[in-house]
Amino acid sequence: MSEVVAVATRARAAAAALAPLPRKDKDAALRAMAEALVRRADEVLAANAEDVAAGRDAGTSEAMLDRLTLTTARVEAMADGLRHVATLPDPVGEVVRGSSLPNGLELRQVRVPLGVVGIVYEARPNVTVDAAGLCLKSGNAVLLRGSASAYRSNTVLVDVLADAATAAGMPQDSVQLVPGTDRSSVKELMQARGLVDVLIPRGGAGLINAVVTESQVPVIETGVGNCTVYVDAAADLDKAVAITVNSKTHRPSVCNAAETLLVHADVAEAFLPRAVEALKAEGVTLHADARARAYDPSAVPVTDEDWAAEYLSLDLAVGVVDSLDDAVAHIRRWGSGHTEAIVTRDVDQARRFVRSLDSAAVMVNASTRFTDGGEFGFGAEIGISTQKLHARGPMGLTELTSTTWVVTGEGHVRE
Repeated sequence: MSEVVAVATRARAAAAALAPLPRKDKDAALRAMAEALVRRADEVLAANAEDVAAGRDAGTSEAMLDRLTLTTARVEAMADGLRHVATLPDPVGEVVRGSSLPNGLELRQVRVPLGVVGIVYEARPNVTVDAAGLCLKSGNAVLLRGSASAYRSNTVLVDVLADAATAAGMPQDSVQLVPGTDRSSVKELMQARGLVDVLIPRGGAGLINAVVTESQVPVIETGVGNCTVYVDAAADLDKAVAITVNSKTHRPSVCNAAETLLVHADVAEAFLPRAVEALKAEGVTLHADARARAYDPSAVPVTDEDWAAEYLSLDLAVGVVDSLDDAVAHIRRWGSGHTEAIVTRDVDQARRFVRSLDSAAVMVNASTRFTDGGEFGFGAEIGISTQKLHARGPMGLTELTSTTWVVTGEGHVRE
């Protein structure tokens, strides 16, 4: 038995023991995990510093280094996330719907854990904590396979979380790190059908496409974030500048950062000079079409690759459009279906924008940065799904459950 199959087998046993546990036991474990994170923060930060140093030596981009880096504040935030998840309702056992049939049978559709959830992700060690907490609360055993670049960080984090969870009464092996740092261990995980119930990839397009196309285990697909801000003809320009700058620069290395800005031609002259000044003050490089370059001659001429890009950096593709319909057409061609935002005072235009798009989240007069499990009140997220089956958008506790039909009779037999 390979090491990957061995941890998946142990996770299968843990999932069976974890599923029936009451909320109070899981919440106590989450609080214990949070306290352990804070108590052992020095170990976590020391391991993370080694990962960051190795990444810098290997020429890793600043965007990826930002995703990789932990600080005392980020560790505290991860612990707070666990504490918040402990306060949320437990979806397990929730009755989704029910009815009484004419023959007297009572039907209930009840939420149950998925079972064993595998997470394959890149760089961000905070995913280790978010995924462990959400899976535990929703009654699932979790197998965590982070990238080699964060292996030291993830090893310590999983040790901290697993030790605390087990000490608090959770089944042994409820939280495990998948062994290995090369692609072979991911491939084994993708072939563990029957042991792993679902895989969730988080990362760049290459990782997600590989898991979706090669996995024998069912996959919930998270998507890359080519997000767009559209400034409508009826926009409040003060709000438009603030939303654009926040969407792009608040944390450019994450998937809900804006990568494209589209501006209605009627407000381009009034808006773009202000926006260009504010964006460049934050160090943003603009990749602009000919009409937008009239307001920033130093901008890089935009290409098809720019329109399609998830930069994850201080780069922004900018274009001027003649109508909302043109903006929608552009987004449908180049966007990734993650998050789009419209800035407008016209309610009808806002409604038309929302109805015309096919994205997991649409913001009206708000930053794209709000597409986030924590911001949505989920405590954290397992990922942001851009597919259409089972789950879409930020995936919290409910999205980590399936359902069982419970049928109650009084000796009923079918005739």
